[in-house]
Amino acid sequence: MNKTLRFIFSLLFYCLTGMGISLTIVGGVGVSSFNAANVALAATFNVSVGLVTILVNLVFTLIYASLTRFRYLGRYLVQVIALLCLGRVIDFFTYGVFADLAPGSYWGQLGLLVAGTLIGGISTGMVLNLKTITFPVENTCVELSRLTGIAFAKFRYAVDVVSVLVSVSLSLVYKLPFFAREGTVLSLFLLTAAISATRWGYERITQRK
Repeated sequence: MNKTLRFIFSLLFYCLTGMGISLTIVGGVGVSSFNAANVALAATFNVSVGLVTILVNLVFTLIYASLTRFRYLGRYLVQVIALLCLGRVIDFFTYGVFADLAPGSYWGQLGLLVAGTLIGGISTGMVLNLKTITFPVENTCVELSRLTGIAFAKFRYAVDVVSVLVSVSLSLVYKLPFFAREGTVLSLFLLTAAISATRWGYERITQRK
């Protein structure tokens, strides 16, 4: 697969993660740790989740660019384009396509969470497989790990912990619904499993060729 096709497919899967995020938001039983902060910030400032997602990820992109001394201008540009698309997709599905998708039961809500998490996990796994577009948070954590010698996982978990704390704090202070709920814990396991399974399956398929 040439570079152009890799980029197109990567962007497609990148955007599909936005659809998955939207399903988890509509489910209403909690979203992933990082998205819990984004949804809470959006509710606090009365703006769209997609806009907050873009802005927060742009902050991480800027941090990553600073850590790498702005050496990879092309990489940063591709990242910004992908983020703009991601934010638009999240808003399109959350406030448009899925706006009237109201589950009639708790199990229906869980079903949306599971479906959204699996779509997001599989799509994320494919983005990682294609190695054309990256994720700002992970890039930043990788670079911090390289510079400090501290394990990547510790930085990544720290982002999740801070995200949950921000989400819960905003919910308490501004009397908002809690966005970090049981679905947040469930999505942690499902997302990791979906990403790992997708990467394993992709490697097996490519090795046979």
